[in-house]
Amino acid sequence: MSTPDQSTEQTTGTPVRVEVTGGVLVATIDRPRAKNSVDAATARALADALDRLEDDPDLRVGVLTGAGGTFCAGMDLKAFARGESPVVGDRGFAGVTRSRRTKPLVAAVEGWALGGGTELALACDLVVAAADARFGLPEVTRGIVAPEGGMLRLPKALPRAVAAELLLTGEPLPAERAERYGLLTRLTPPGEALVAALDLAHRIAAGAPLAVRAVTRVLHEALDVEESEGFRRQDALVREVLTSSDAAEGARAFAERRAPVWTGR
Repeated sequence: MSTPDQSTEQTTGTPVRVEVTGGVLVATIDRPRAKNSVDAATARALADALDRLEDDPDLRVGVLTGAGGTFCAGMDLKAFARGESPVVGDRGFAGVTRSRRTKPLVAAVEGWALGGGTELALACDLVVAAADARFGLPEVTRGIVAPEGGMLRLPKALPRAVAAELLLTGEPLPAERAERYGLLTRLTPPGEALVAALDLAHRIAAGAPLAVRAVTRVLHEALDVEESEGFRRQDALVREVLTSSDAAEGARAFAERRAPVWTGR
């Protein structure tokens, strides 16, 4: 990670390490010995991190990553055998895959993203990955399927034939191939995914908060519906943005050739 600025805050002592820097919340799954697989405590901690991102008006963007060179190996099978669930209520796997968010989330992927790990990445708005990263949905080889977004989101993120191959064979997808097919926002050298994800997150955080949230909501809510319904949902969000103080500030700042000062109102 790049050197934190003066606004950096860190929280440790849980399966998910949380860091806040310059309006960006970084949630790091910190179970490297378990390949960052998700047990009940990890799922709850991730859900709490997303709640904090949504509830704090000073936080603009989230970054999700894993410690120790692995993004996430999916569900912790040992914990599952003990009766634990990695699903948090109606929020899905790790409290992320079915959550309703209004702020962007960027995945920073190093090493393996397997099963639920790939589904976590697919639930993010943007995916940055190192060149040696690998995505995989091997569920069919274990007699199960990928119910937390794998079957629904992968065919939207990749050409259908490629997604079908991955889902039906369980074979992994190397990051370089994922970039060719448009799954990735950025491809980085090994060890640099988080640095690039933070750069991207800070660029997003520099935008007007209401506008960024409106774009995020349209991406989540209006792209998979009939066009007229999509416009109806979009227009309600656009009205709020265009009549905001930030919209007026953006115009003034442009005319005065200065950086805008956003208030989120």
